[in-house]
Amino acid sequence: MDKSSAEYATSQKEMTDSGSMKREVKLVDATLLVVGSMIGSGIFIVSADIIRNVGSSGWLLMVWLITGIMTLTAALSYGELSGMYPKAGGQYVYLKEAYNPLIAFLYGWSLFAVIQTGTIAAVGVAFSKFTAYFIPQVSEDLVLFSAGSFKLSPAQLLSIVLIIFLTYINTKGVKGGKLLQTVITTAKLLSLFGLIVAGLFMAKADVWDANWTNAWSLQKLLPDGSFESYTMAAALGAIAAAMVGSIFSSDAWNSVTFIAGEIVNPKRNIGLSLFLGTMIVTVIYIMANVMYVSVLPMTEIATAEKDRVAVAAAQAIFGPIGTGLIAFMIMVSTFGCNNGLILAGARVYYTMAKDGLFFKRTADLNRHAVPEFALWIQAIMASVLCLSGRYGDLLDMISFVVVIFYVLTIAGIFILRAKRPDLERPYKAFGYPFLPALYILMGLSFCGLLIVYKPNFTWPGLIIVLIGLPLYYLSKGRKTE
Repeated sequence: MDKSSAEYATSQKEMTDSGSMKREVKLVDATLLVVGSMIGSGIFIVSADIIRNVGSSGWLLMVWLITGIMTLTAALSYGELSGMYPKAGGQYVYLKEAYNPLIAFLYGWSLFAVIQTGTIAAVGVAFSKFTAYFIPQVSEDLVLFSAGSFKLSPAQLLSIVLIIFLTYINTKGVKGGKLLQTVITTAKLLSLFGLIVAGLFMAKADVWDANWTNAWSLQKLLPDGSFESYTMAAALGAIAAAMVGSIFSSDAWNSVTFIAGEIVNPKRNIGLSLFLGTMIVTVIYIMANVMYVSVLPMTEIATAEKDRVAVAAAQAIFGPIGTGLIAFMIMVSTFGCNNGLILAGARVYYTMAKDGLFFKRTADLNRHAVPEFALWIQAIMASVLCLSGRYGDLLDMISFVVVIFYVLTIAGIFILRAKRPDLERPYKAFGYPFLPALYILMGLSFCGLLIVYKPNFTWPGLIIVLIGLPLYYLSKGRKTE
């Protein structure tokens, strides 16, 4: 078979594997999906909690830098896996090939139960919070219904409406979801860039100098503005706790691997979009935090109302009009973020169903060549999580579980190099074996510190993962009947 025939056969096989999905997502679209899925509400909010944990501007930036290095390293490593297995499902497929269907199912189950749906819910709740600036009637502080400890607010209802609307848009084909993602992400990038430039231009010398006095003192910043020193062990725990927010804000970069069946030239474009997207976001996140410490004293960052650091920064830069500008910017950002998450996540459940490990109907494509049933059950699960209304709780549960599966996936590169040495690798992990090993070490350190010092950040997520064990064997039993 000549080269052109072999390439045609490979292309046909990929289309069969992806269930006749349409390859309509180009490199620019894929890169903007990475960027749009990563940038939601976190960068506008979580720096308040980070500064409370680390107590200095130097360590604030260091937390974001460490997270950025971890994210870039993981993205570069995933490039090898995406070139080897350019199929719908992405990380689920990589785990199945490197380990076994059980590990892959636990990831897919966790994605459905908390990782993807929990992120969709958290971003939806954030959208509602900032919409309330313009429409006070949808405030999270209002109560529509209560029963015991359960309370239903207009913000929760709005977040559910948003999820249902975006799900409906994505059931009409990948082209519409892709176009919406491209437009919204471009708008949010321009807005963020404008905010950063304006903030750096309006930087206050006295604020900057004060924030860089004792910039590398790692300490707890208390509500009254005083500081509390850490022991060495507690300091490590504080760094891990601070990174929960930055890792959550940097997550979902891998969503582009889920839609591999719809990407043009996936062996090249998935890996490249991962690198470009994560690099863009890492630079923006670090520069945004440089801007924060150039216009706001540390105590104002730590005590920003409802942790809305970006709102406080915009007020310092633009005056009273700044609050409205940033609220609108965050609405656009969270809207686009949720569109990307909703578009990508359903493809994993679709691939699981193809393996007989999820609801049978999830494996069906509608007339627009998208997994409509998978999209709707994802919407239902995310809506249920929205009813919790607790952004912080969802964030805490997600970060630990996410990093565990990232570590397992990157370790899979070592396993597959030994198990499948002859498999085609259009792209090889940059810096192998050092950089993948570095990520594994950093990821395990982060998770270990959370287990020891912040167990409440870990056990809910672990319980959710373990619930997947009986579900897996139940699915296997039904498959063999």
